[in-house]
Amino acid sequence: MDDTPAPPDDLEYRNGPGTRVTYRARQRRTDHTAWLGLALHLPAFLLSSAVVMTAALALDAWLGVPVWLPTMLWAASGMFAFHRPAEGLLARHVLHLHRPIPAELTRLAPVWREVTARAGVDGSRYELWVEDSDDLNALAAAGHIVAVTRRALQDLPTSRLAAVLAHELGHHTSGHSWSGMLGWWYAIPGRLVWRGLTRMRPRLIRTARGASITAVGVLMVLTGYLAFTALKASYGLPLLLLALPYLTAAVGRRAELRADAHAARLGFGQPLARTLHERLTEQSAVPGAAERPGLAARLLSHHPDHRTRLHHLQPYLQPPGTPQGGHPSG
Repeated sequence: MDDTPAPPDDLEYRNGPGTRVTYRARQRRTDHTAWLGLALHLPAFLLSSAVVMTAALALDAWLGVPVWLPTMLWAASGMFAFHRPAEGLLARHVLHLHRPIPAELTRLAPVWREVTARAGVDGSRYELWVEDSDDLNALAAAGHIVAVTRRALQDLPTSRLAAVLAHELGHHTSGHSWSGMLGWWYAIPGRLVWRGLTRMRPRLIRTARGASITAVGVLMVLTGYLAFTALKASYGLPLLLLALPYLTAAVGRRAELRADAHAARLGFGQPLARTLHERLTEQSAVPGAAERPGLAARLLSHHPDHRTRLHHLQPYLQPPGTPQGGHPSG
């Protein structure tokens, strides 16, 4: 395939009939951000394991179901999350996506072919979806889902649409999508229990208000003593859970920057930068949007701000032979 950079406002499709495209033998190279993401999901996985084990013990006591059966089924269910029909259900009912209609597919498919051909990736391994949204966005999910919003499909020039798709392809080829999917899937039991406790909180508060001051005091002292004993026995390791949301967000921001770099290495750095510039301009025009979010909000964000993304794209936007300072070498 010809490696000539694409024109700024359109793409020439060089991978049509009769054009040879070479696919890489290893299409996915899981990077460290994917493994870090999985590691940070470990506490949620352990909580879910405890929930499943408790349910398995209850089934064993009530119905005589062997404890190992529901436990093994849950452990193996992660593979089901990447089954194509299951991914279709996820796309439709969780992510609220739809299959491209013929007009949308006519616009989307050739751009996707160009992006995957440049990357040396078999694009037919992935499934294209569309989100009915007025936001300018795209997403990569599970093992094979690539989606763009209706606005991105309608408003973005071809080269910029390709840059967005190249970014999402970077999430897939780097392992960000499947690791995030596994973390989300195995956290479901713990998340359901947490939601149940949250719904029970008003009732527990009413019960506490109706109890005597002595009983509430004894309960608080007992809870505090148990918490102190657990922290002392574990050398304070549970306190690390307080940092978990911040660490998870930091890994998410790093994954976004690596996906940007993937798109830029494929030759889409300029159109991606122009798209980020437009988003930055749009946000600045919104009343109150010029105010910078607080430190906590920035640390908990899974996406870097547009200025940060543009800063990290700068090395890919300079002409060959130009050092970081911008002066031609030699």
